[in-house]
Amino acid sequence: MLTTSSSSSSLLFFSQSSTAAAAGGQRLQVKHIRPSLDESEIGSGDLEQDSSSDQKLEEQNRNEERQEEENRNDERRESRDQKQMEENRDTESQAIFQLEDKESSPAENLIEEQSEIRDIDWDLCNVTSGADYIPCLDNVMAVKKLKSWNHYVHRERHCPEKSTACLVPLPKGYKRSIEWPTSRDKIWYSNVPRTKLAEVKGHQNWVKVDGEYLIFPGGGTQFIHGALNYIDFIHQSQRDISWGKNTRVILDVGCGVASFGGYLFERDVLAMSFAPKDEHEAQVQFALERGIPAISAVMGSQRLSFPSNVFDLVHCARCRVPWHADGGMLLLELNRVLRPGGYFVWSATPVYQKLKEDVGIWKAMSSLTISMCWDLVTIKKDKLNGVAAAFYRKPTTNECYDNRKNQNPPMCEEGDDPNAAWYIPLKTCMHRVPVNAAERGAKWPANWPKRLAMPPYWLNSSHTGIYGKPAHDFKSDYQYWKHRVMNFYLHNLGINWSKLRNVMDMRSVYGGFAAALKDLNVWVMNVVNIDSPDTLPVIYERGLFGIYHDWCESFSTYPRTYDLLHADHLFSKMKERCSIVPVLAEIDRIVRPGGKLIVRDESAVASEVENLLKSLHWKILTSFNKNKEGIISAEKSDWRPDKYSASS
Repeated sequence: MLTTSSSSSSLLFFSQSSTAAAAGGQRLQVKHIRPSLDESEIGSGDLEQDSSSDQKLEEQNRNEERQEEENRNDERRESRDQKQMEENRDTESQAIFQLEDKESSPAENLIEEQSEIRDIDWDLCNVTSGADYIPCLDNVMAVKKLKSWNHYVHRERHCPEKSTACLVPLPKGYKRSIEWPTSRDKIWYSNVPRTKLAEVKGHQNWVKVDGEYLIFPGGGTQFIHGALNYIDFIHQSQRDISWGKNTRVILDVGCGVASFGGYLFERDVLAMSFAPKDEHEAQVQFALERGIPAISAVMGSQRLSFPSNVFDLVHCARCRVPWHADGGMLLLELNRVLRPGGYFVWSATPVYQKLKEDVGIWKAMSSLTISMCWDLVTIKKDKLNGVAAAFYRKPTTNECYDNRKNQNPPMCEEGDDPNAAWYIPLKTCMHRVPVNAAERGAKWPANWPKRLAMPPYWLNSSHTGIYGKPAHDFKSDYQYWKHRVMNFYLHNLGINWSKLRNVMDMRSVYGGFAAALKDLNVWVMNVVNIDSPDTLPVIYERGLFGIYHDWCESFSTYPRTYDLLHADHLFSKMKERCSIVPVLAEIDRIVRPGGKLIVRDESAVASEVENLLKSLHWKILTSFNKNKEGIISAEKSDWRPDKYSASS
């Protein structure tokens, strides 16, 4: 087993002073090379051997003047050409890579042939969780040291002090995942060999075992007759929710096997579903194997890894979260991430049952939501499923906050940043609602899909973009990734994009890569690195979703859950903070056998990554290297080491 120290970093936020690197890394610079001049162009003149020295000197001066004029003309042409090429750098950079595999120089080929594959002796991870190992959620030693398990701290992230670089084994009988959309309804049992949920939730149509398959009828605790009927019930209960137009990005708390989020794709809605890794074994793993976005997370003692004011709607269907406890701390966290004017849809027994416990919870929730200035818009009954849901709405002004007789829960201190979300403890307070027309959150985004291509109004008004000019930055990034994906990625990397479903952009900026994939049958998890400018709110504003993360640590997902990972200048940015070896092991953990990786980075770094991939027995599909930049596309094989590490 290999280990490397992991260093921590504070989260940097996107501000007017941001001057980070361009989205998608530095663009390739195309140099115009002036052809060399031959002697006839220099013009030596027909000098006679007996001509006087004055004539020779005069002729020499004329020649030098002509030479200087030629040089000036060449420099002007070179400057014009360079300017034109700078204006068309996207198209030019694509052309470079499209020709690369045909026109690689002999010297470059020789270097590639002579490069040595790093001699790394990979081991299998020696852990009790075996094929389902999530390093930061299965750290048994760290959990044993906890003084208390209050607030579900044992379900939160506890990363190893030294990043592990072992490989996760495959489950016995593992098969290549069933493709979407068939995967929504059935997956291979051997890929997630868990039966407990089928035993305890089968009667609610969560999941059932059928021979070599796990079948998902589309039900849930609150919608046993199918998610689509329940989704339509929500829309009919509150028409301005308007799935897929006014409401595009939602948060599903305690998602189970994520059938709610899976069927919302039919309404053009993205659901960020999450649930803890707990006794409901593998529920998030089921979701991802089905091709439905989900992460392993818990509402415990720390903020969720999302910005403030970004989700159009938050949903909880019997999500087993004690919203009313601890001064409403967990509900206040939902208030932080919910967009002003957005809905909290709560479908749970306290809404419609009269048992003593339910009545007590309802009274506590009513008191709490009133003090939070949430408006209980309506309570509607779903007759088909025999349940009901309460629809709460977050305020769009601060008038109610200012007029409260009892300032409890209190307003957060002015210096408390609502966007700080990486290992930030929860606080029992509320942030004021943005009301200035130039502030993010003061207006609702445009309807989907119009919002995808529109620069956020607040980006124009109050923020400097990644490259210095906000509106120009956004539009340039959007066009850049559209061109790069359509003209290069889709045709030149040896990847069959029709077979992909779960995609992750490991270093996203504005979400341009994800936006360029809009018309493909994929979803993209946009990861904004904690040491990068905070552009994640921009990603949500355009109707996409994502999460904060530090790649010096393991990601909160199960093994073998993504079809494609995209790493654009990720490794060169993080090399000063941590080793890339454990990051490659993490990529190997996350990607399914047969899954793909695209790397675009500095040549030396790309070469190092390629050697590491070869040591992992990945198949290199394409490898381009020119102008100090490299692009790699690779495919994970079924290979696993034949020995375990001493400890992990």
